[in-house]
Amino acid sequence: MKVVVDTTKCKDHGQCVFAAPDVFRLDDGGRLAFVAEPDAALRDDVEEAADVCPLQAISIED
Repeated sequence: MKVVVDTTKCKDHGQCVFAAPDVFRLDDGGRLAFVAEPDAALRDDVEEAADVCPLQAISIED
């Protein structure tokens, strides 16, 4: 599984951080940081993060 974030859409709202904290975080500057290839066991959390993203900037590739 590969997590893709469209940085032209992402505005660092951070909803993904709450849905999948093992994959997404906000860095010290408030910008989104993420694990591009997280463990497959985290798929449900990543799917939830993609769903709750207000700008639909997150996608998953298999």
